[in-house]
Amino acid sequence: MSRAEMDALGWDSCDIILITGDAYIDHPSFGMALVGRLLEAQGYRVGIISQPDWTSVEPFRALGKPNLYWGITAGNMDSMVNRYTADRKIRSDDAYTPDAAPNKRPDRAVTVYCQRAREAFPGVPVIAGSIEASLRRIAHYDYWSDKVRRSVLFESKADLVIFGNAERALVDVTRRIAAGENIKDIRDLRGTAFLVPQGWLPDEEWSVHNSTRVDVPGRIDKQPNPYAMALEDPKACALDNAAPEPVAKPVVIMTREQRQAAAREKAAKTVVRLPSFETVSEDPVMYAHASRVFHLESNPGNARALVQAHGDRDVWLNPPPLPLAMDEMDNVYDLNYARAPHPSYGKAHIPAWEMIRYSVNIMRGCFGGCTFCSITEHEGRIIQSRSEPSILREIELIRDTTKNFAGTITDLGGPTANMYRLACKEKKIEESCRRLSCVYPTICSNLGTDHSKLISLYRKARAIPGIKKILIGSGLRYDLAVRSPEYVKELVTHHVGGLLKIAPEHTEQGTLSKMMKPGIGAYDEFKRMFEKFSLEAGKKQYLIPYFIAAHPGCTDEDMLNLALWLKKNNFKLDQVQTFTPTPMAMATTMYHSRKNPLAKVTEDSEVVETARSGKVRKAHKAFLRYHDPANWPILRETLTKMGRGDLIGNGERHLIPAWHPSEETGQPVSERKRVVPGNVPMSERETAKRGPAAARPGVRGAGGRADRAPAAPAASTAARPSILATIKTKPKADVKQKSGRR
Repeated sequence: MSRAEMDALGWDSCDIILITGDAYIDHPSFGMALVGRLLEAQGYRVGIISQPDWTSVEPFRALGKPNLYWGITAGNMDSMVNRYTADRKIRSDDAYTPDAAPNKRPDRAVTVYCQRAREAFPGVPVIAGSIEASLRRIAHYDYWSDKVRRSVLFESKADLVIFGNAERALVDVTRRIAAGENIKDIRDLRGTAFLVPQGWLPDEEWSVHNSTRVDVPGRIDKQPNPYAMALEDPKACALDNAAPEPVAKPVVIMTREQRQAAAREKAAKTVVRLPSFETVSEDPVMYAHASRVFHLESNPGNARALVQAHGDRDVWLNPPPLPLAMDEMDNVYDLNYARAPHPSYGKAHIPAWEMIRYSVNIMRGCFGGCTFCSITEHEGRIIQSRSEPSILREIELIRDTTKNFAGTITDLGGPTANMYRLACKEKKIEESCRRLSCVYPTICSNLGTDHSKLISLYRKARAIPGIKKILIGSGLRYDLAVRSPEYVKELVTHHVGGLLKIAPEHTEQGTLSKMMKPGIGAYDEFKRMFEKFSLEAGKKQYLIPYFIAAHPGCTDEDMLNLALWLKKNNFKLDQVQTFTPTPMAMATTMYHSRKNPLAKVTEDSEVVETARSGKVRKAHKAFLRYHDPANWPILRETLTKMGRGDLIGNGERHLIPAWHPSEETGQPVSERKRVVPGNVPMSERETAKRGPAAARPGVRGAGGRADRAPAAPAASTAARPSILATIKTKPKADVKQKSGRR
């Protein structure tokens, strides 16, 4: 972090200098610490420059010239997601910065840091990594500039991008550079991307497969008539007879294993050419096609290399890295971490550190495949788990060394809470699979859903002396959990601190199908089990559901039905989120192209309508917080346009009130508008002029004044349906069918 520290260690230079957009926290949950400790364990001298001032080159020279290379990362988050809200507004704080100070990192930090590092010491190799570089390795739609941008390799001028689980590739490339090999010649490492001249191939044995043929049938040759004369022209017949005899090739009958081995050997020497940057930047259909092909080539067991032209150069992507074995995971997490922020930060409050300081990461990866999430594209679909002893050792280390530890572990998890050690029943099946999700549209019959190893881990963890409570803070995959009632009972009885976060994301099937999430019936089933086991344990505990607004495929009617479901179940959500299109996620493809990459993409394929305008997105988010007075004006306007003014009123059957004194719009009372259930907007000034009789039938302003809250409606001549009656219900047979699919 400083020259003084280098002098104390007796270093005259660093072999590798890592640059990060986060505060430096020496904990395995922070990528920079993990990478630094890993390289240190290999015998290299590693320096770290945290959150440098990118407006000048001098901070990048603070530790001198690195002997081997620069390692560049934006931090644990994509810098654009970190700095901007879903409405493209700059955030007021940064959880990865001391005292949550904002503006300590630039937009597109990987690109800026790479350029500054190259400027500081020209000629030193530059390697980019982390989630930002990983998710921008090919041409990608960028939500913040609303256009398709080139690969980060072009913008950053990095020599190499390492994506996914980088440990193995990082150690290999470091050793080879240290041995004198030029980084431009390192082209055979899995999980790496780099620029090459257009048409470049590793050797003559490689072949190129055009991705546009993946979903399009090839040429169909006309079948000859076996009874027709082959050649009736005598001259042609003579020529035919003079032709050399064809070389006879024996028919080889191969076993299934031999055919599969031949296919794997061919795939290992095949690169799939994606449509060029110039094509996908102008043609949304081709962008969606490229996205579909990219995700189909994501299983390390059968993925082929990918190449995409950018002008006169190609971006070459080697197949994804192979998952880390359990002992490799243990070695990474058992390194000598200080498990604390760097001392230079003093007593500064770093929110991200406070959140994870008493938590333990037990696994990586996610086979859920949710289209709005980028975990799968970064960490992969195959679960990589630590061993039980390694996890228990870390819990003991937290107990013995972490300051102010009170006996509670806040989380044993990772991308999900309950995928620990879950895997395909057979390795061969896993390596040949090309499904985008192991749990959608149904849980794969080859997926092991036995939670017994996780139950065992929970029991051993809470039995450690000095450990009072083990909580589970990671998101729960409830459609998997219900397959193991014993796990749900264990979780609910011992590991819930009153509230459990769970993410149905939506209630409507049309939207859920674009998310690749299970139907709301799976949530209902888990809720029944949760309440049953909470009652048996004598505890009052509650589920906190999370939902996403304005997701691709979500209509105004979908959001209305979700709001009605929330009111029916008496949920008043506090924290809600609007869909943010992140690079390379499949839902981002839907947002940009209006096409569905979950199926074959053509000009005539399914159109996915998406809320893109700020006003519609705001209305969708407002439905999630229907109870908030600040949202009532926009909801009244939206409901009126939808022809659902019957949901505006002051009774239990209504979603939002016609008007309430808690509303403060900043306008004079006389200028406020009221929307009545009859879909007739009426200013309060008009109502006052025309008298109480001009108000909605059955409603009278208190004391005859229009600026007061209307009294409860009098008995209406026509009975209105209860709000519960507006909830869409499904036939029992359909519910049973859904239950069977889970």
